Amino acid sequence: MPKVTEQNSLYQDLELMDTKTIISSINEEDQKVASAVNKILPSIEKLINAVYLRLNNGGRLFYIGAGTSGRLGILDASECPPTFGVSHDLVIGLIAGGDGAIRKAVEFAEDNQGLAKEDLENYQIGKEDFVIGIAASGTTPYVIGGLEFCQNQAIDTGCITCNPGAPIIEYADFPIVCNVGPEFVTGSTRMKAGTAQKMILNMITTTVMIKLGRVKGNKMVDMQLSNNKLVDRGTRMIMENTDLDYDTAKHLLLEKGSVRDAIQSLD
Repeated sequence: MPKVTEQNSLYQDLELMDTKTIISSINEEDQKVASAVNKILPSIEKLINAVYLRLNNGGRLFYIGAGTSGRLGILDASECPPTFGVSHDLVIGLIAGGDGAIRKAVEFAEDNQGLAKEDLENYQIGKEDFVIGIAASGTTPYVIGGLEFCQNQAIDTGCITCNPGAPIIEYADFPIVCNVGPEFVTGSTRMKAGTAQKMILNMITTTVMIKLGRVKGNKMVDMQLSNNKLVDRGTRMIMENTDLDYDTAKHLLLEKGSVRDAIQSLD
């Protein structure tokens, strides 16, 4: 039996479908993703708690992946600094083939089982860190090689895969296996598998950052003020917590550099 991620689509003759049928069918499949993620919340919880312990003790979180999976890891990592005000070296995304592979596939890079080891060693990875391998199929040599290297170095590992029984699982101390079923287009794991991975990544970093104190109430009090929209949002957040008018709150925000520091300056 083929891997779940390679099983035939439940739909036939896609090229004969009209637009409404195509998008309705895709939407029907997409609705299965949240349910699949819901079923594995306990394993996600275990991984998150383990990641939090490492980061709370000064460690870093690494994602390693290839293709869509690698890009999703880089996306999640790159959004942590502007969203939560953390340093760019706290959550790091690595992709087979290097940064050039973010936009354009690098041929056979994912098949190099020793490449992730080199990439991780460039960051002087150590036992205080945590590494999550992302691979929809769970068979990507780049990812498996990286996790195997980490386990040999007693570095905690996790994985996110959509293929039950995949080889990657044995190299993950905290495996997450989300079976979303066959893709609408057979084997196109950028679709449901990618959506599941994105949802899980959202859970990981958002929960860890909340536990690290990077959210107050329900607000991103440490967000970077990188555009006018965020300055306006931050200003209104300060107004909600103080008696300041808009102009005064905005001035204080720009002076202090973050919502947290602005509010704390008034204590």
